[in-house]
Amino acid sequence: MIFEKLIIGAVAGDMIGSRHTGNKFEVVDFSLLNKDPDYTADTVLTVATMDALLNGREYTTMMQAYGRRYPGRGYGAALLRWLRQDEPKPYHSWNNGVALRISPIGHVCRTVNETLEESRKCAEISHNHPDGIKGAQATAACVFLAKNGRTKEEIRSYIETKFGYDLQKNIEIIRPEYYYDQSCEISVPAAIIAFLDSSDYENAIRLAISLGDGCGSLACITGGIAQAFYKKIPGHIAEPVISRLSPEMFYVIEKFSFTYPLSLFY
Repeated sequence: MIFEKLIIGAVAGDMIGSRHTGNKFEVVDFSLLNKDPDYTADTVLTVATMDALLNGREYTTMMQAYGRRYPGRGYGAALLRWLRQDEPKPYHSWNNGVALRISPIGHVCRTVNETLEESRKCAEISHNHPDGIKGAQATAACVFLAKNGRTKEEIRSYIETKFGYDLQKNIEIIRPEYYYDQSCEISVPAAIIAFLDSSDYENAIRLAISLGDGCGSLACITGGIAQAFYKKIPGHIAEPVISRLSPEMFYVIEKFSFTYPLSLFY
């Protein structure tokens, strides 16, 4: 399977965006890969979600297994404690970390309602605050709708109606006033808008990164949606991203991409 067909939209967004965190751009023609890309906790837990879906395993079990195998990747303090607990309990978080790991669900489910239910299950093991669950569901729903041929206006309308997010502003309007907030309520709509304003996958990542601090998180969410919509990632982005993955991660992503191909419509 060629690199461009691998489902790495969120992973690539994480790797590229994390190298630009703290930089705010007024234009989008900046150097995209100015440093060697490297993955964070967002990639680790996205692959854990893929593994759980592929093999019918519990989300808690897989999140903990991957988190422990790949330490030191920027896990938040609360999540780090959760990963280490013998009997982890949800901690009422509204943090966008839950939206960052959720995109694979949109590739697997057969209906949007199934997507909402499955993303709730994945979210509430840790992030059981209503805003956290909503952010996860909105992200997964965008991926599902994008993969299955819905237009951007259909996606915008569904998300606004179902979740109450305001998606009417564009990136040029929100960039000057945007500040990074780890809450799903602030960051998830911004990431969706970056996708809605984009012309292709690379442009979507550039728009997300242009918002500045925390752009790794935004680009991860945006990237998962954008690849589902545009169906491929350019080789000059995909190849350096793939080269940074562990053999285990590559195997899981390759198997997931073969099992749930981007071209498969329900």
